[in-house]
Amino acid sequence: MNGTALQDRPSASASWRIALPHSAAAVPVARALVRTALAELEHGADSDTAELLTAELVANAVEHTAGDAPIELVVELLPTGCQVEVHDPDPAPPGNLTRPVDIDPDPWQEHGRGLLLIRALSSSCGHRATESGKAVWFRLPVVPPQWRPA
Repeated sequence: MNGTALQDRPSASASWRIALPHSAAAVPVARALVRTALAELEHGADSDTAELLTAELVANAVEHTAGDAPIELVVELLPTGCQVEVHDPDPAPPGNLTRPVDIDPDPWQEHGRGLLLIRALSSSCGHRATESGKAVWFRLPVVPPQWRPA
């Protein structure tokens, strides 16, 4: 059988929603929430990748939106994987999240790789308009037990 056997998947869904400050201090809080959520439920999604991609989304929301309105983090654990959303007040879509660019990021620049990482490491990603701005999201699948680190 290819893929994860049904009995290896978490059987229930769970979700968390938290308002984060519109500052760089939000990034480690968001990482910790995702790490804790995945660990507490012994969820099979890759925690390291989930933390990295969450940090990228939160950092982008802080850097690319004006004002001091809170950023909202939503983590949803499902039997098939996890979905993380970051809500911010800016309705503009996030750069090149869903369409690759033809040029490679400059290796000497500090910025320009976040959306590339999200596209490359998630099973899917996107954005949608909300009443107060937008939500940017990614999904990660459950990792089969034999592929998880010991």
